[in-house]
Amino acid sequence: MAIAIRQFPIWADLAHRWRTLRPALLAWAKEDAKQWPLVIPLAFATGIGAWFALPVREQWLGLIIGAVLAGMTLWMLATRWPIAARSLRWCGAGLLIVAAGTLTIWTKSELISEPSLASPWIGTMEGEVVQREILAARGMERYVVKIAQPEGLPSKVRINVPFRLVEDKTTTVFTGDRIRLKVRLMPPGEPALPGGYDFARRAWFAGLGATGSALTAPDVLESSGQGGIASLRSRLSQHIQRQIPGSEGAIAATLATGDRGGISEADAEAMRRSGLAHLLAISGLHVSALIGAVFLLVLKLLALSPTLALRWRLPVVAAFAGALAGIAYTVFTGGAVPTIRACIAALLILLALVLGRDPFSLRLIGFAALVILLIWPETLVGPSFQLSFAAVVAIIALYDAPLMRRWSAERDEKQFGLVQRIGRFALLLFLTGLVIEITLMPIALYHFHKAGIYGALANIVAIPLTTFVIMPLEAMAMLADSIGLGAPFWWLCGKAIGLLLSLAHFVSESPGAIIRFPAISISTYLLAIVAGLILFLLRSPLRLLGLVPAAVAVILMLATPRPDLLIANDGRQIAVRSKTSGSGDFVLLKPDSESFTTDMMREQGAFEDEPVGLDQWPEAQCSREFCSFVLTRSDRDWVVLVSRKNEYVPKRALAAACARSHIVIAGRFLPGSCRPRWRKLDRRYLRQSGGVAIYLDDTRIDQVADSRSDHGWSYDR
Repeated sequence: MAIAIRQFPIWADLAHRWRTLRPALLAWAKEDAKQWPLVIPLAFATGIGAWFALPVREQWLGLIIGAVLAGMTLWMLATRWPIAARSLRWCGAGLLIVAAGTLTIWTKSELISEPSLASPWIGTMEGEVVQREILAARGMERYVVKIAQPEGLPSKVRINVPFRLVEDKTTTVFTGDRIRLKVRLMPPGEPALPGGYDFARRAWFAGLGATGSALTAPDVLESSGQGGIASLRSRLSQHIQRQIPGSEGAIAATLATGDRGGISEADAEAMRRSGLAHLLAISGLHVSALIGAVFLLVLKLLALSPTLALRWRLPVVAAFAGALAGIAYTVFTGGAVPTIRACIAALLILLALVLGRDPFSLRLIGFAALVILLIWPETLVGPSFQLSFAAVVAIIALYDAPLMRRWSAERDEKQFGLVQRIGRFALLLFLTGLVIEITLMPIALYHFHKAGIYGALANIVAIPLTTFVIMPLEAMAMLADSIGLGAPFWWLCGKAIGLLLSLAHFVSESPGAIIRFPAISISTYLLAIVAGLILFLLRSPLRLLGLVPAAVAVILMLATPRPDLLIANDGRQIAVRSKTSGSGDFVLLKPDSESFTTDMMREQGAFEDEPVGLDQWPEAQCSREFCSFVLTRSDRDWVVLVSRKNEYVPKRALAAACARSHIVIAGRFLPGSCRPRWRKLDRRYLRQSGGVAIYLDDTRIDQVADSRSDHGWSYDR
C-alpha cells in the first residue's frame, strides 16, 4: 500500500496532510464535545418543532415511537461496543429527548383544547373581563372576556370596543368586572396568504375561541372595585401620559407598564424600520437593567456598613433584592411570555453569580431555554423566542471567541483618555450590534419578510440612551412625584424620548433602511438556523464549517422568487407584480383599502412602492365589472381577468371573456360556463384553498390549504 501511494505524489501529499491534521481534528472534536449538555435543549426543541411541522397525527405518533425505539437500541448497543459507548449514549439520549419534546407539545395542545367558534355570530353575551388593554393609537379598548352565557360560545373571546361606544359612558370597565354587550364574533382567522401570520395558532394556545368587535357599549353588571394590579397598571400608564403628552408619553408608559396602546402607528413603524422595536417590548434589556440597578444599589448601600459587610454575604443579599425587583416588575407589567422569559433568564444569571459560576455561558442559556420550553413549548415557533435567544447566544459566542476575549478584557483604562475609552465602548457596542443584526436577519426575514440595515448603528445611541438616561429619569420622576417634585424629571425624560424618536425616524427614512424579501421556504430557514448553531455553539475552529450552510442559505434566499399574483381568501383583494417601468411594481385591486390583508400582501410580495390602482394601471383595461391585463413571464403571455364588482354579467359574454383568459379571479361564484385556459379562482375555489400565491415562471400555485393539518387550530373545510 505504501509503495502504491509513493507512486502517486498527490495521494502521498494527501496522506501526509491527513497525518498532520488528524491530531488537531481530534483535539478540536474533544473540545467541542464539552458542549454536550446543549444537546438536551436542542433535542427537546427539535421534537417540538417536528410536531408543528408534521401535519398528520399518525406522523406524530410514529415520530415518538420511532425515536424511543431508536434511542433504546443505541443505549443497548453502547454496552456491546465500549469504544463508541459514549457517542452512542449521547445519540440515544438525544432521540429520547426528541420524543419527549414532541409528547410535551402534543399533550399541552390536547389539555388546553377548546372548541373555536364554528361560524360568525351576532348576539348579546355576558362575561368577566380577564384582561383589558387601551389601544389609544387605534381608538379602541380591547377586552379578553371569559363568557358566562349564552351556551354554545367559546369559553374565552377577545373583543375590540371602539372609543366612540364608551366615551359617553360614566362607568369605566376594569379587569375583573362582569359586563354585558352585543358583539359580532368571528372564528380565529387562518393565514391570509401562504406563509403568512397564523393568528389561529396563537389564539389556540392563548385559549381564545373567537375574536370580534362590540356593537354596543358594555354595561357593567358587577364591578370588581377597580382593584388589582391591572387597574393599578392602567392608572399609572394614564398618569405618565398626562405628564408627558404625545408619543413620548406613550413610550414612557410602555417602559414602565408594558402598555403599548398609545404609540402611534407611524412611530411604531419607525422603531421597527430602524431596528429599535426591541426597546418597546418589556424583555431582556428592561428586566436586566432594573435587576442590575437594584443589585448594584443594594450592594453599595449595604457596603457602607462595616458590620454588614463583615457578617453578611452582601452579593447574595443584593442578588435576592434584584430577583424580587425583577419578579415584581414582571408581574406589574402584565406577565407577558417574553417578559417572563427574560425574568427567568435573569434569575438564573443571579443564581449563577451566587453559586460562583460563570453567568454568561451557553449552558446556562440552554438551561433557561429548556425551562421555558417545558412551560411554554409553543413559543418555540414564535419570533419572540427565536429572536431573543438567538441574540443572547450570538453575544456569548462573540465574546467567547479568543480574539474578542483579548480585545474586550478588562484593563487599566487610566492610561487612556476619555475619548479613547468612549470610542472603545462605542466600537464594542457596534460590533455587538452588527453581529446581532446579522444573526437576527434570517429570523426577521422569515417571520416579517423585512429586516433593518442600520440597526447596529442606531443601537449604539439608542441602548445607552434608554438604559442610562430614559429609564433612570423615569424612575426618579415617579419617586419625585410622591413629594410633588416630579415635573422637571418628566420634562427631561420627555426630551430624551423625543431624541430617541427623532433617531428612529431619521434612520427609518434613510435610503435603504430596510430590505424586503418574499416568503422564504421553511427548508431555507432551517438551513440558516443549522448554520447559526454550528457557528455559535461549537468552540473549536470546526465552527467555521457553519459558513458552508450559511452561504447556501444566503444564495437560496436571494434566489427566492417573488409571487406574480397574490389573492385574498375572499377574492376581494389581489396584488399584481408589475414589470412596467414608471408605474411601480405594486398593483392592487383596491389601493385605498388599508387592511391587514393589504399589509400582508405588501410583505409577502416584498413590494417597496406605493400601490397603484388596477383601474389606473396603464397595462390594464377595465370596464365596470372586470379588469383584464397581460403578464409576460418567461417569454409567455398570461391573460388575467379580474372581477371588480358583483353585478350581473350576461352569461355568454362572461363565457367568451373567460375563454380568452388564462386566469380568472373573482370574489363571487362564477358559472360553469366560465372556463379559462388555466385556472378559475372564484369564490367556490377560494373557500377551499384560502389565500393564494401564483408564480407564473414556475406555473405554480401555493395555497393556504396546503398548510392545513390535524393540529387543533387548523381549519377543516
